[in-house]
Amino acid sequence: MASCTVKLDWLENLYPGYFTLTMATGIIAIAFEMLEMPILSHLLSGLTLFSWCTLVIIYIWRLIRFPRALWSDLMNPRLTFIFFSFVAATNICGLIFHLHGFNYLAASCWILAFLAWSVLLYCSFGVLILLHAERNVNVVHGGWLICIVGTQSLVLLGVNIVPYLGDYAAFMILGLHMLWGLGLILYGILVTLFCYRVFFLDMKVDDYTPLMWVIMGAAAISANASSSLDMADPIITVLYEMHPVVDGVALLTWAWATWWIPLLVVIGFWKHIVRKVSLRYEPAQWSMVFPLGMYTVATYRLSLAAEFEPLHQISHVTIWVAIVVWCLVMTGLLRRMAVGLFMAGKQT
Repeated sequence: MASCTVKLDWLENLYPGYFTLTMATGIIAIAFEMLEMPILSHLLSGLTLFSWCTLVIIYIWRLIRFPRALWSDLMNPRLTFIFFSFVAATNICGLIFHLHGFNYLAASCWILAFLAWSVLLYCSFGVLILLHAERNVNVVHGGWLICIVGTQSLVLLGVNIVPYLGDYAAFMILGLHMLWGLGLILYGILVTLFCYRVFFLDMKVDDYTPLMWVIMGAAAISANASSSLDMADPIITVLYEMHPVVDGVALLTWAWATWWIPLLVVIGFWKHIVRKVSLRYEPAQWSMVFPLGMYTVATYRLSLAAEFEPLHQISHVTIWVAIVVWCLVMTGLLRRMAVGLFMAGKQT
């Protein structure tokens, strides 16, 4: 029995945000499809759907086997927002289904993601208001912005399923604009708190984690959502009048995402080269891969919305950066799994 407990330590202590693996793989698959590289897109699309199904099974297993551990993570202000990775991953799977013509499955993904988002939104902010014992801004980190990623991912998938809703399309497009606006407001609040902490409060070396890349990723997906709304049929008259605003937000959020990239690279260089902190695999690194893929897609989409060809060329460069980083992180994950299996075999 003791041996069995040791073997399941990985499950009890499982990082609650492993759906970022699905997010990272899926968004790169979508980017390859947009850039007309179907073979790589199909390969990564299959991996995306496989990873989503596998992770759902694993997390259900964790819920059944270690409900207190999962509940503890959900009630932890430092971790609760990371659960939105399930929302984003489900919407990414929906986008892949839509690309391959499975519109009913895409709509089902949106419904599942929206239900999960609704529960997590009030659960996470309820935890922050009622269970935040520390009562200081040091609890804020980049992972909180996964909440924004989840919100804007509903917009991205929703825009694609609007044409199939018939008489309900007007309700959907209005709701998507509301989600888009809510995502922008929450982004403004959370990124302000994060910047205040980074710029003016003491930070330990360990506080500079790959989760900081979510700041850029949340801006990139906001730009992508803005461009998608801009190119969609507004249907309702008042939404036509909002188009200039949507256009401006797309460009501003893309510029903000671009501004973060050199700074994040400098921070990584400082941590691992100057301070000589060893670089090893950690699950949070998937939160670094996804923003790179999303930045590629957002840049490509903005190039279409703005009809500005140079942006299209940028996306052809960033996609290869994203896939190289994906390969490095995946190698780290596979090595970690191999070592874990080897150690479990020795204990047996």
